Amino acid sequence: MVSEEKKPGVWEGFKAFLMRGNVIDLAVAVVIGAAFTNIVNAVVKGVINPLVGAFGTKDLESYRSCLKGPCKIDPATGDVLEGIPISWGTVLSATLSFLITAAVVYFLMVLPMAKYLAKVEERRKAKEGVQETLEVTEIEVLKEIRDALVAQRGGPGGAASGAGGSGDDGGPGGPVDTSK
Repeated sequence: MVSEEKKPGVWEGFKAFLMRGNVIDLAVAVVIGAAFTNIVNAVVKGVINPLVGAFGTKDLESYRSCLKGPCKIDPATGDVLEGIPISWGTVLSATLSFLITAAVVYFLMVLPMAKYLAKVEERRKAKEGVQETLEVTEIEVLKEIRDALVAQRGGPGGAASGAGGSGDDGGPGGPVDTSK
């Protein structure tokens, strides 16, 4: 009779996938990013566009050029009646929104996180260096103990080296009889 291994079901696999930290972190990042984008867009539309418009003649998003012929736009609805308008003010506004969002994300999130991770890595390397020093010191102490034992048993050719020697202390490391 063949033993059947129980395979995890689709639901268990899906549950395990959702419970991974990465998926939850990603979901939180998307929600915060969407809320943050709304704030930046409001700042660009409510503050920056009017400021740029103050230097020009109108709001930034109202700037457009006509590609073909004179453009006629219905002031009530904003629909194009004649011509082909290019709304470069809207593109410039979106570009400013992107640049502001990217700058805020970099300076408030990426840069501090990079500094934090560098400090963590520095601490880890320092701790690793201390561990290496401890290991080297431990090896040095063991070498000194070995050298002291060799000296006690009769020098470098003594029993501790296994080459046979002049002193026999009756221990298991005594001289080796090679005449047999």
